[in-house]
Amino acid sequence: MMQPDRHRIDITVRTTYVPGQSAPDRNRYVFAYTITITNAGSVPARLVTRHWVITDANEKTQEVRGEGVVGEQPYLEPGMSFEYTSGTILETPVGVMRGSYQMVADDGTRFDADIPAFTLSVPRTLH
Repeated sequence: MMQPDRHRIDITVRTTYVPGQSAPDRNRYVFAYTITITNAGSVPARLVTRHWVITDANEKTQEVRGEGVVGEQPYLEPGMSFEYTSGTILETPVGVMRGSYQMVADDGTRFDADIPAFTLSVPRTLH
């Protein structure tokens, strides 16, 4: 269900493979991701919790739930953005992450901001 325009959060993601922290010979692949969260609605809102589903190429799935992002619960006025970088470790060179942020708007509305699925991939792994 689409959120009304009053409560709209746009999310963009950039991913990076981190070879210096990875150990492919031990099935350890480290990825960083930078997420930009923009309040594209008309009501200020706070990000209160997050929910991630991380799936590797072996179909092993991890679910992560927690308060805020990188220790913060950013408050976004309409038009404002918040950017942060975090990371995850996979046992395979390719994986997928998706999830949602649970938001609370100043008008009391609670809503989910969906994070579209994005691929984590070691360069030159996907053809």
